[in-house]
Amino acid sequence: MNVNVFKIIGDGRRYMKTWPMVRQLGFYFPEYRVVRATHLGILLMPLFAILAACSQVYVNGWAFLPQAIALMLFFISLPIQGLLWLGWRARHPLPITLFDWTNQSTVKMSSMGISCQPLGAKACYLDMALILKMAFERLDKSYWEQL
Repeated sequence: MNVNVFKIIGDGRRYMKTWPMVRQLGFYFPEYRVVRATHLGILLMPLFAILAACSQVYVNGWAFLPQAIALMLFFISLPIQGLLWLGWRARHPLPITLFDWTNQSTVKMSSMGISCQPLGAKACYLDMALILKMAFERLDKSYWEQL
């Protein structure tokens, strides 16, 4: 099995940018929480990594430099783990129930005058995220309250 980690991380970044950050989706999909945590991790973990490594060396001396580097790498790896999960999830095939629900949503949006195509046979979560993003951008809030 040929797995390119950098491609998975790139897919994770693309999926993170595509996923609509709407609180209602947090009840049904873990992506809302993972995207928020990963985004926060990308912003804060480099700072925590430097602070943890510097404080380790400051308190314990230069003899603890390997432990400080390991601690630094741990903090830096946390957002990467989130991106890896998001990249894996982005290419994961949709279950039949979500496939049907997303196709029903595309039919409803088409009937409302929004141009969108139904999902293909090999649809994945990234395809669903694109449709959800389009739906949340173009449909008014009263539509989502009646669901």
